[in-house]
Amino acid sequence: MPIVMARDLEETASSSEDEEVISQEDHPCIMWTGGCRRIPVLVFHAEAILTKDNNMKVIGERYHLSYKIVRTDSRLVRSILTAHGFHEVHPSSTDYNLMWTGSHLKPFLLRTLSEAQKVNHFPRSYELTRKDRLYKNIIRMQHTHGFKAFHILPQTFLLPAEYAEFCNSYSKDRGPWIVKPVASSRGRGVYLINNPNQISLEENILVSRYINNPLLIDDFKFDVRLYVLVTSYDPLVIYLYEEGLARKCNKMGNTMAERWLPV
Repeated sequence: MPIVMARDLEETASSSEDEEVISQEDHPCIMWTGGCRRIPVLVFHAEAILTKDNNMKVIGERYHLSYKIVRTDSRLVRSILTAHGFHEVHPSSTDYNLMWTGSHLKPFLLRTLSEAQKVNHFPRSYELTRKDRLYKNIIRMQHTHGFKAFHILPQTFLLPAEYAEFCNSYSKDRGPWIVKPVASSRGRGVYLINNPNQISLEENILVSRYINNPLLIDDFKFDVRLYVLVTSYDPLVIYLYEEGLARKCNKMGNTMAERWLPV
């Protein structure tokens, strides 16, 4: 998307006859990057959904930027793009700048993308987002760079493949364990066990040693989420959102309250 915008914006800047020339330097939806080779990057503003400022739509409408949403219902994404002058095309259309999809694209589809087309998933990003793949990759990094450098997980087993190893470890230390589905979210399917017989082996699961003495805030369990945007893996480019989400739990371990905190 920025490449197409750069070409079109340069042509616009060189035309003195167009009375509706966009101010490239001052427009709030354009940020210039690239050092010597100046490349415009489109910036989205959340408040545009509420303000309905037509000035926010100028760039998208002038350069006929389009998007499609596939296999998901992303109302917020649709609202943001519409507020910035993008128009929606049919999910089967090949004429688009941005595809927002709820599933990972097959390699052959990724190879058909042009320079002006972007998608919201990197290939194989599930290597980080699926619990079983993340566990395997952490183990691999421990072997490559040393256990101490990547000692970031409690003792964990992938079942049913490592069921025998789990039972052997359980026989030595019968403390509580926590069970999680490998491809679920929002706490669905998570439960505690005290005996291997309590585990169902009908699907792939992760079993981790339960942490009995976690870090607490005012005697409450909590978690902290930091939100990042990864725009490139090579070179690695990560943008950290300026606020994070902290969730505190009640004495029973259930989520009680959420609060946004500055990072």
